[in-house]
Amino acid sequence: MEIFKRIMGIDYGSKRIGIAISDPLNIIAQGVGVIENNNKKFDEIEKLVAKNNVNKIVVGLPLGLKGQKGQSARDAEQFTRELEEKLSVQVFFLDERFTSSIAHQTLRNMNVRKRERQSKERIDIMSAAIILQNYLDMMNSSKK
Repeated sequence: MEIFKRIMGIDYGSKRIGIAISDPLNIIAQGVGVIENNNKKFDEIEKLVAKNNVNKIVVGLPLGLKGQKGQSARDAEQFTRELEEKLSVQVFFLDERFTSSIAHQTLRNMNVRKRERQSKERIDIMSAAIILQNYLDMMNSSKK
């Protein structure tokens, strides 16, 4: 039986890193948690990659409204370079403009209570899932 490879989505932040994982068929993204952005982050990501049989990682690139790279984008690029050095998986970038806004709106549409919607961890997880779902949708639509 063929072992299905999954894809991980990452919403990189200076304090927390949101994590999402695809289903085995790479159709649906699901937020799985956040890890603290500290000196153990690569070890934590490596454990999740091994546990979930991940062979690709999509990292959100926080571009400005006009597509320009600010400090956050440069930080995400540096994080990604280090991630590629430490793990043997393919790493891609995906424009993540508006994912936080979409995450907030999605939680509102799901009738999540305001207090829970304001959880930064919940927003980071939802943003990672949105980044990954956008990638999966693009990947799957190109197969048609």
